[in-house]
Amino acid sequence: MNIEISSLTPLLQIFNMRRSLAFYRDLLGFSVVADSGGGDDASWVWLRKDGCDLMLNDQYEPGSVPAEPPAARTVWHSDTTLFFGCESVDEIFDHFRQKGIDLAPPTNAPYGMRQLSLTDPDGYSLCFQHPVR
Repeated sequence: MNIEISSLTPLLQIFNMRRSLAFYRDLLGFSVVADSGGGDDASWVWLRKDGCDLMLNDQYEPGSVPAEPPAARTVWHSDTTLFFGCESVDEIFDHFRQKGIDLAPPTNAPYGMRQLSLTDPDGYSLCFQHPVR
């Protein structure tokens, strides 16, 4: 049997929806497809950009959010990497720098990909990449 898969939508457990939306929606340009209600204070949001989907889910119910994310709930976030295929990591790097984000410039990986790496507000790793030209 051939199992056909037409899409993949990661679900990230996040700590602060407003902060995550400011990153994914306002900085990266994702649009909100749906949410659980409450706009920027929603506990679940489905995002889309250029055919790529991503869901964000608050780890806490409203009114139960601690002041800081507990390390036990975020310790493995850096082990999760989202790879985004793109046309030009150098242009994305320039975009981030213009927005005041301090990050290392893109590099060429030994396996032939030009990559720009950073972390989101919850410590998840993001890598924007395209084949070395």
